[in-house]
Amino acid sequence: MSSISIPAEFTLKRKNTYNHTSAVKWIVSHARPYGWIMVMLVAGAVGNAALAAYVPVLTGNAFNAMVKLPPDTSVLIPLAIIIGISQIIRGVLQLGRNFGAELLAQFLERDIRDELYLSLLGKSMTFHNLQPVGDTMARATNDVREVNFMFNPGVNLVVGSFMFIVMPFFAAPRYHPSLLITPAIFTIFYFIALVRYLKTLSPITDEVRATFGDMNTHLSESLDGVEVMKGAAQEGAEVDRFVSNARRVREAFVRQGDLEGRYVAMLLLGAAYAVGLVHALLLFRAGTIDLGAVIAYFGLLRLLEFPTFASTWAYSQISSGMSSARRILELINSETQLDQNASGLTSTMRGEVEFRDVSFAYPGSEPVVENISFKIKQGQTVAIVGQTGAGKTSLAKLINRTYEVTAGQVLIDGVDAREWNLAALRSQISIIEQDIFLFSRSLSNNIAFGKPEATKDEIIAAAVASQAHDFIQEFDQQYDTVAGERGVTLSGGQRQRIALARAFLTDPRILVLDDSTSAIDSATEDKIQRAISNAARGRTTFIITHRLSQIRWADMIIVMRKGRIAAIGTHDDLMKTSEAYSRIFRE
Repeated sequence: MSSISIPAEFTLKRKNTYNHTSAVKWIVSHARPYGWIMVMLVAGAVGNAALAAYVPVLTGNAFNAMVKLPPDTSVLIPLAIIIGISQIIRGVLQLGRNFGAELLAQFLERDIRDELYLSLLGKSMTFHNLQPVGDTMARATNDVREVNFMFNPGVNLVVGSFMFIVMPFFAAPRYHPSLLITPAIFTIFYFIALVRYLKTLSPITDEVRATFGDMNTHLSESLDGVEVMKGAAQEGAEVDRFVSNARRVREAFVRQGDLEGRYVAMLLLGAAYAVGLVHALLLFRAGTIDLGAVIAYFGLLRLLEFPTFASTWAYSQISSGMSSARRILELINSETQLDQNASGLTSTMRGEVEFRDVSFAYPGSEPVVENISFKIKQGQTVAIVGQTGAGKTSLAKLINRTYEVTAGQVLIDGVDAREWNLAALRSQISIIEQDIFLFSRSLSNNIAFGKPEATKDEIIAAAVASQAHDFIQEFDQQYDTVAGERGVTLSGGQRQRIALARAFLTDPRILVLDDSTSAIDSATEDKIQRAISNAARGRTTFIITHRLSQIRWADMIIVMRKGRIAAIGTHDDLMKTSEAYSRIFRE
């Protein structure tokens, strides 16, 4: 089976591979491992339709027995028993069909969620920075659910109803060959109408899914920035914006409902009833068929009612599912510049870092850093300073390939970072962000996030080193205290000390502190400074900061200005020789 190989930062060996060339092939490749369920579904549909067609045939026989002179009532009880037994069997088969369809739908939903989650983990930060979280969540939840509904009830009803269309073609000729004309004409016009319906419906369901994603994006942004919104007293404006997005979703659904309401299948069904009954009565009048055949034939035409009713919304569900599948596949197929390089270098780092003519730019943007070159020896401490927007954070994130250089090379121990196994590279580099993220888990689990097998003693030692142990002891549940989502139950300084403990525990060879002590009060700063100083011993450390107390003891200071290096040197030298550096402290 052909499939597109997509670079990823993280992958797992999967039992099945999926075809990503189109939404249809992708869905089929997901369903293929469950062929036995499809067999159960089709077998149940065929049996259900065949036994449904058997009822009008037996009913016609009963009418023929009753119109005889004298009426032959002896056949009624056997016919009733046969009908009863056949419908019990039909019920069992229908149960098997419905169960199989639901089982298949749930299996596919699980597999698609797994694939999408792994795909999202494998995307680069460049992708995640550009992709709205709300839209991603809509695709990962609602769109995946729509694919589930596409199979049950969607495909389930389509397969079942198709068998009901087929049955008159098998049963009607036993009464007269010309009785095939009405089902044949109905089927032709039914599928012509269906093709036109689906062609018109597809862009509308695409719009429904897209507008829902936009609404979800706004909702996510509003909840994430609720503090800013309330602080600026903009609740009313945000409500109006959300109402506008919700109105667009409603209007898209209304257009879909309007199209479904104008579907002509019910008109075709009424015409088939009328034409088929008149045709059968004319044959009866001519003595070609008996009354029982007329009754049986009209009963067979009534089988067309199920596919007609089902098509008004089952195919709509399939169209919605395919729209959702295209949106999910678009996310999975989104390109990422990074590859995990599973066969790359995995040795223990020394910590030597060199930038050679490095440039980096976000897609479609001007370079954030440009023509950067410097070399850091093992164990040195480097301070990166500069005004806001100078490219300091972007520069640091090139070291562990959070972002990929667009030109030049970043070398770790003399080896291009792209030649390292990505997991091995990142496991030996720890970055503490300015905006600290904590998971809604215990403090112990947050500290041990990078080293899940850490013992309690190791976790406590890391907390002591980061000056976090004392305030953790003040909580009722101490290390078992659960940090609220994103760590909102902790102060900024407490979150940063937990992040420091997390970094200390993993014992990285390269440590990057991105203004990570900005929220620490002056009383704690000296303790934190000593902790950082101890942590920096024996490892290469990059510090992005404006605190003079941290810059002074750096082995090297890199001054950034508008994405370029303005100066390199020690504090004393730069204060004498660099206007850009001295201006930072004057301001």
